[in-house]
Amino acid sequence: MMGWDYFDKIYCISLTERPDRREDARREFQAVGLLEKVEFHIVDKNRADPEQGVYESHIACIRKGLDAGARQILIFEDDIVFDRFDPNALKNGIDFMKADKDWHMLFLGCMVKGSRSTRYPSVREIRYRSLTHACILNREFAQGLAHNPWQGVPYDDMLRDLDDDRFYAIYPSFAFQSSSPSDNERYLPLDRIRRIFGGLRRLQKMNEVYHRHRLIIIGAHIAAFMGILAWLIT
Repeated sequence: MMGWDYFDKIYCISLTERPDRREDARREFQAVGLLEKVEFHIVDKNRADPEQGVYESHIACIRKGLDAGARQILIFEDDIVFDRFDPNALKNGIDFMKADKDWHMLFLGCMVKGSRSTRYPSVREIRYRSLTHACILNREFAQGLAHNPWQGVPYDDMLRDLDDDRFYAIYPSFAFQSSSPSDNERYLPLDRIRRIFGGLRRLQKMNEVYHRHRLIIIGAHIAAFMGILAWLIT
């Protein structure tokens, strides 16, 4: 099972009207030895407010996991794509979760505002920014979220605004969102911009590299700028 058997409950959120995405997700799960563990949480699209639908779908999965007695709940969205999957990185993440009982969420891929190393080479402490296509919640943290009603704030924005210092991510990440157009009409303009820059997979990798090597990148840019400036004034 490549380590997936550690997780008590694994869900994948999918819209009723998107059987194509479910089939794509099944192929992705099959490729990493996960298919038999995944329960699809199939919902009708909230056409009045898709963001509310996304929020309530995640909360519904959290509640189902808690009701089943799960200690760790892994939630995917059906546009999941695995890239550079490494069973050793997954095992290292599981070792971290077993040893650190106070972790709140571990992302298999997301966008961050900052990150730093931990004692585990495949796990980084993060300042979360966005994306919830592949995330693990521990039971205690999930219990705090389970009864939070929709308050007009998208799910990933709600998590970001928590500014939680117990969020972590696998490094290098191996879970990404596919190039399938968003089902949230409000995000279609942003979706088109993301495609111009190579899509979310590429942007997520760039975000990861930047925050992993930020000081080196900033230093190189400063050095280049100073070199150009020196050349111009000579």
